[in-house]
Amino acid sequence: MSRSLAYLLVGVGGAVGGLLRWGATTVVDEAAGAFPWTTFTVNMVGAFALGLLVVGIVGRRQAPPWVRPALGTGLLGGFTTFSAYAHAVDVLATGGEVGTAMAYLVSSVLVGVAAAGAGAAVGARLPARRRRAGDSPTNAHGWSK
Repeated sequence: MSRSLAYLLVGVGGAVGGLLRWGATTVVDEAAGAFPWTTFTVNMVGAFALGLLVVGIVGRRQAPPWVRPALGTGLLGGFTTFSAYAHAVDVLATGGEVGTAMAYLVSSVLVGVAAAGAGAAVGARLPARRRRAGDSPTNAHGWSK
């Protein structure tokens, strides 16, 4: 896969992921100063999905080269954003909800790592797919070597 196609896939995936995140945050109306459950849930689902994708789909199943840039970097990168996490911590802390901000800050990291690990563990249990003759190896970015 060419670099140009990889960039396009990341851009399209990122746009879709960002729209999904925005949609989730507009559907759920959270009270000011409350734990940001929507952002937390989106990030935990995304962490699990990324662990599953990288280990189970890309690593063990020899996925087509477009999968990682389109779904990993693009879709899940747009869906789970550090900026939304940092913004939620900032809003809580500057709004006087320091305890909630700290709980969110710490739990997001701990549960996020656990979710990614769980996704990777599920992915590791998927049956591996052998590389077929004629499949071209790609590097970590998804383009041909």
